[in-house]
Amino acid sequence: MSSRLSGLLDQATGKRVLCIGDVMLDRFIYGAVERISPEAPVPVLRYSRDAAMPGGAANVARNLASLGLAPVLIGARGDDDAGRELLSRFVQDVSISVHLVTLEGRPTTLKSRFVAGGHQLLRVDTENAAPISETTETELIGIVAAEAEGAAAILISDYAKGLLTDRLLAAILQIAADHKIPVIADPKGRDFARYGAVDILKPNASELAAATGLSVSTDEEASWALRSALEILPAKAVVVTRAARGISLIGPDRKVHHEAGRAREVFDVSGAGDTSLAALAAAIAGGGTLEEAVSMAIAASGIAVGKSGTATVTAEEVKAALTDFGPAGRAGVLPIDAMIGQAERWRAAGLRIGFTNGCFDILHPGHIRVIEQARSHCDRLIIGLNSDASVKRLKGPQRPINTEQARADVLAALSAVDGVTIFDTDTPLEVITALKPDVLVKGGDYTKETIVGADIVEARGGEVVIVPLVPGHSTTATIARSTSGT
Repeated sequence: MSSRLSGLLDQATGKRVLCIGDVMLDRFIYGAVERISPEAPVPVLRYSRDAAMPGGAANVARNLASLGLAPVLIGARGDDDAGRELLSRFVQDVSISVHLVTLEGRPTTLKSRFVAGGHQLLRVDTENAAPISETTETELIGIVAAEAEGAAAILISDYAKGLLTDRLLAAILQIAADHKIPVIADPKGRDFARYGAVDILKPNASELAAATGLSVSTDEEASWALRSALEILPAKAVVVTRAARGISLIGPDRKVHHEAGRAREVFDVSGAGDTSLAALAAAIAGGGTLEEAVSMAIAASGIAVGKSGTATVTAEEVKAALTDFGPAGRAGVLPIDAMIGQAERWRAAGLRIGFTNGCFDILHPGHIRVIEQARSHCDRLIIGLNSDASVKRLKGPQRPINTEQARADVLAALSAVDGVTIFDTDTPLEVITALKPDVLVKGGDYTKETIVGADIVEARGGEVVIVPLVPGHSTTATIARSTSGT
């Protein structure tokens, strides 16, 4: 089965998919909470950084591109800073064809999330959800008609922000029928009939329950709700995402199928629905069945929830998940925010967290010794890896020899390593402060006084371990020998 699904991804590579819907900008403001405000019983977020990325239908398009397809994003944005920032995110990405109509006097939908310790504290939305004008409808219909030729699928991503009016939906279905293109719709609201005879309607559990008035908590209840939906709707198939319970579906044959979700640790659900929608489309574009598309969606969304922010999933990651690649309990390579959440879950399970850091440009026996010794002092070992930019600052313009991604992948493949996170600062002080390791390990060329973060770890009751060096081994010496020919 896994080889069949991997093959579908290969078959989908390069296929054009129209992605039509509400686009938005997702902004994440990160910081640390160390006290409660004296003004009110609310946490005080000490700002550290922020990040912004395309969300909504734009995130569906990003996921399609990440899976190897050629998405065409069709939507609208406001004539404001958020809209210009959203558009700028696509300037360098030639894999996505973007058609965003500019709406005068209307803001771009902006979702601002405040995050500390891997958890969202608050979300602030800026939006205008009124229906778009008839003029904008006509302009969008013209774009869809012009782009439909040769498309392998059309995705409708509705976030109820006013773009997908009844007139626009009807026009999309007519254009799809004229070109014999399958349509997959991710709906909002209770009126599923307005999406017409789409090939696949993909609500989540709460949306299906609201639309049918039936519970979907158990497989049996989900079956009744799906049968009820298909009896009253023009849709040809209904796929309902049920979070940890997996995905259930009913096809034109009226047979209900349930596929359980895979047990994964959840870091952030932002955009997971976008990822599953893109994966459904990828499987369909690759010639897969509805059941195969659901299996693909489960694998992809399972990866997305383990990432920070509105994340995308690559074809390689999905293929690895389909073959259950990697030992259970290991985190692999994660951004710092996701690694913080992972460390907290390990700690909550009573596990002892270890940390070591470095450039690890050319892995040698000295590195292996430090890593193995570090792992012997803890239950889970996290490695902080200097980014390419920080290595250049520390080691000179000719370094690193290997890229940060290559170095991270090699480290993550070691059995002694449970997680790798890349940091861009010259020292790992911020990473150590955020991760709060129980054990900090460095090589014998350091003393406790010169180890960055040693005081922080010991102040929390942790342990600092210094591992003796392996004589004759260093990256600098290895590079010098190779360039001198000795």
